[in-house]
Amino acid sequence: MKKLMLSLTLLFSVFVVANAQTEAGPAIKWEATTIDYGTVQQGADGSREFVLTNTGNAPLIISKATGSCGCTVPVWPKEPILPGQKSAIKVHYDTNRIGSFTKTVTVVSNATNNTDILQIKGNVLAKEGAEGQ
Repeated sequence: MKKLMLSLTLLFSVFVVANAQTEAGPAIKWEATTIDYGTVQQGADGSREFVLTNTGNAPLIISKATGSCGCTVPVWPKEPILPGQKSAIKVHYDTNRIGSFTKTVTVVSNATNNTDILQIKGNVLAKEGAEGQ
């Protein structure tokens, strides 16, 4: 009987310790928080994605994603992201703007760290003969 009680106590202790190490609530793990477009031509495809995973144990809800200017337009999932599920914030940069750029996207959610700052950067080269535009 003592061995049974000792075994049950040990098993319960392991369960409590393992459960305490699990993130309570939703949590975001980003594959990358910066996207470097590199050097692109004027008018190139400016769409990219920030991929995320809900590593918590409750549904993740992204309430807002805002770009630092009108040239950076984010689109975020409106439905809850279940634990273990992947999703993405889609970002479009206006590549008709010539020159170097560094812009941010602020993501607000119900995760334990409720605000994340993502960054896009790169350089847009003018099309041949388009310098005066």
